[in-house]
Amino acid sequence: MKNVLKFLPAATLAVGLALSAAPAMAQQPAPAPKAAAAPAQPKSSPAAIAAAKEILQIKNATAMYQGAVPGVVEKTKIALIQQNLNYQKDLNEVAPIVAQQLNGRQNEIGEGMAQIYASEFTEQELKDLVTFYKSPLGKKLIEAEPRAIGLSMAFMNSWAQNFSETVMGAFRAEMRKRGKEI
Repeated sequence: MKNVLKFLPAATLAVGLALSAAPAMAQQPAPAPKAAAAPAQPKSSPAAIAAAKEILQIKNATAMYQGAVPGVVEKTKIALIQQNLNYQKDLNEVAPIVAQQLNGRQNEIGEGMAQIYASEFTEQELKDLVTFYKSPLGKKLIEAEPRAIGLSMAFMNSWAQNFSETVMGAFRAEMRKRGKEI
């Protein structure tokens, strides 16, 4: 469970971005099918890609995108229903069919992530990272980092709330100097 939490903020962002694109796509005519567009990455060795995949497996990265297909299908269905209220029953019936047809496509995300890791790190660096993540400290990092990130985010939010009160006080003081109360 803690491995899943490690990717929760990133997952929320990634799925949110993917899902927010669905209404815009629903409003436009469907283009001809084509291969998934991904940023061009330098060609990496099979060993580098394998090491990158192992890192992603160790870090349970699939938890980040395992619900991507049903999520995008649902978001698209909702957008289509909003534009075609008379088709609500049909769209509700079609959604599971589309989800089934496209099931497995979320694996393209993992493949793309592995390619990106392999392009950002050398083969040796990736192998060193695998060794690190398998070490006691690496395992502890995978286990403890989600909590540390969550606590850090909570601290930053609390700090921002308190600091905004300080900033508001400074604005009020400066405006009082100008004879204006806010």
